[in-house]
Amino acid sequence: MRDTVLSQYANSPILLAILDTMGTAIDRQAQLSGFRDWVWNVDTAQGFGLDLLGRIVGVARSLYISTADYLGFSDQPSAVPFGEGVFYSAQRLTPNYSVSDDAYRQMILAKAALNITNCSIPSVNAILRALFPSYGNVYVRDNADMTMTYVFSAAPSKVDYAIVTQSGALPKPAGVAVTVETP
Repeated sequence: MRDTVLSQYANSPILLAILDTMGTAIDRQAQLSGFRDWVWNVDTAQGFGLDLLGRIVGVARSLYISTADYLGFSDQPSAVPFGEGVFYSAQRLTPNYSVSDDAYRQMILAKAALNITNCSIPSVNAILRALFPSYGNVYVRDNADMTMTYVFSAAPSKVDYAIVTQSGALPKPAGVAVTVETP
């Protein structure tokens, strides 16, 4: 701190004592290390730091996850038959769901990879494998008719299904319809 004092005050013992006391109380290195660990490093960031990094790469923490099963047909992933489900009323029955820090960290890394990738099938497959390592065989299929399908070998949870369909962490090319295939 003494190197920031003007030369006319360099010999003032009171000012130098105040600056020395403040210098020990305010350790800039510890603050910068804390900022780097809690905010700027994606591997160790938490809470607000992840929210900030998510805004930078363009992925939101909140997802809409329906807890009700609706009456539907076999092509719907969460459809149930008559007598077990309700008719869809187009109203949100549940509030938005905020994903955990670990899941959000994976979404941020996937979106960051998407932002710099060429969106070829192998690069999208690499993003899928990194985002969903516990689902085994997860890949994207080009259907050659302006559609593409994200294929899961195991049924994804509602949160993971919302990540695929709503988060924006996976590519959806312009003019291409995207579907999700689950067992």
